[in-house]
Amino acid sequence: MTPTADRDAVAAQSPAGIGFFEKWLSVWVALCIAAGLALGNALPGVFQGLAAFEVASVNLVVAVLIWAMVYPMMVAVDFASLAHIGDRPKGLVLTIVVNWLVKPFTMAGLAVLFFEVVFRDFIAPEDAQQYIAGLILLGAAPCTAMVFVWSQLTRGDPTYTLVQVSVNDVIMIFAFAPIVALLLGVTDISVPWETLILSVALYILIPLAAGALTRRILARRDRNGEDAVTRFTAAAKPFSVLGLLATVVLLFGFQGQIIIDEPVLIALIAVPLLIQSYGIFAIAYALAWAWRVPFAVAAPCALIGTSNFFELAVAVAISLFGLSSGAALATVVGVLVEVPVMLSLVAFANRTRRYFPTDSNPG
Repeated sequence: MTPTADRDAVAAQSPAGIGFFEKWLSVWVALCIAAGLALGNALPGVFQGLAAFEVASVNLVVAVLIWAMVYPMMVAVDFASLAHIGDRPKGLVLTIVVNWLVKPFTMAGLAVLFFEVVFRDFIAPEDAQQYIAGLILLGAAPCTAMVFVWSQLTRGDPTYTLVQVSVNDVIMIFAFAPIVALLLGVTDISVPWETLILSVALYILIPLAAGALTRRILARRDRNGEDAVTRFTAAAKPFSVLGLLATVVLLFGFQGQIIIDEPVLIALIAVPLLIQSYGIFAIAYALAWAWRVPFAVAAPCALIGTSNFFELAVAVAISLFGLSSGAALATVVGVLVEVPVMLSLVAFANRTRRYFPTDSNPG
């Protein structure tokens, strides 16, 4: 397949634009938060029963919902795109450096700064540690699926975006657990290694393997494998969104009484998340500009580092700390914050396109 044909094939599987559910995701999440709070306070016994339905620190109800979220995304990841890993190395270097050498550590630093210093008089120390843990999990999980949407909205190079996502997923298999363990250890939070490794297997390795197998089967059954993959992911997408929203209802149902007693808590958690998001984008985007990376690569490169694989963060927070933990709450607030932040950054990137080289330049 020629480079042009390859690029067209990948473009076919990328979203044509942000869909109705994605565009208003923060609204749906907010509504589900309200529903979770109401149901949690009205039916506490039901949520206690759901919380007890677990095996080896894994809540089975939430596990099913997380798999529903993650699996369609993994089908969209084509590891054949790794053949293009040497194309335009600058963008890939920036992606790896920002996602794995900068972002987890700045998020941990901001979490400690705000919850151990700035907000110290407003939050109990034991609760602060939980929120720090949740933010660390978000910072160590770069975006996997929504980055295709952000790339499309900035008219990014779809082939290169797929390369970036595939490389990140491979790195995540090996780096996520050690980085999380390191940062949790530095912040004096107990690290249950067995549960952390189990979470990586359940929520990265298994969905990734299932997605790769599904993609292979679809390619064999259909003469045009990419069209088959596009149809499948489009059909599975509603289940992914419903899984996310149902998980939000459950999490806030478990957290209901705490949040009603302390309504300002979500705003406090959002502060370091907002600073992290805009700060990481500024770092990646400025480096891409200084290094003369073409816009079609620079914009997705900055956006993939800014957004988070919040589905993974939510799942691991639940496995490590429990459904009703502050860590789980912090990861869900990340969902609420992310979409409006990313839309604002997409708009900014499109307005500053003229300051970057065109695609014809090497990058």
